[in-house]
Amino acid sequence: MSQTESYDGPAIRQIDETFSAVGQISPADVAGIAALGFKSLVCNRPDQEEPGQPSYAEIADEAAKHGLSVTYIPVTGGVGPLPAQITAMREFLETAPTPVLGYCRSGTRVGVIYDATK
Repeated sequence: MSQTESYDGPAIRQIDETFSAVGQISPADVAGIAALGFKSLVCNRPDQEEPGQPSYAEIADEAAKHGLSVTYIPVTGGVGPLPAQITAMREFLETAPTPVLGYCRSGTRVGVIYDATK
């Protein structure tokens, strides 16, 4: 999926044909994400991990305006995903419209939990 003029947020890294990862997005990025063709968002970053970061609710509210499916599966940095989080991620990916974009602070946790679902 190539980035276009309609999206100027953090760089998106495609992991496979149905899933990509990105660092922290803002509500203002969501319209561009939808314009790129993403159908679902998964947040792997805990709320209030860092002062000033947008909350999951802010992102989810904006995503709903653009018809995106969203879910919140926060993974604590440096701890790695727990079995329940891996199961929740797997279940979301089985039913979520694709392509899916996962986000966290840098995109690393997204890749780790995605790999763990395989």
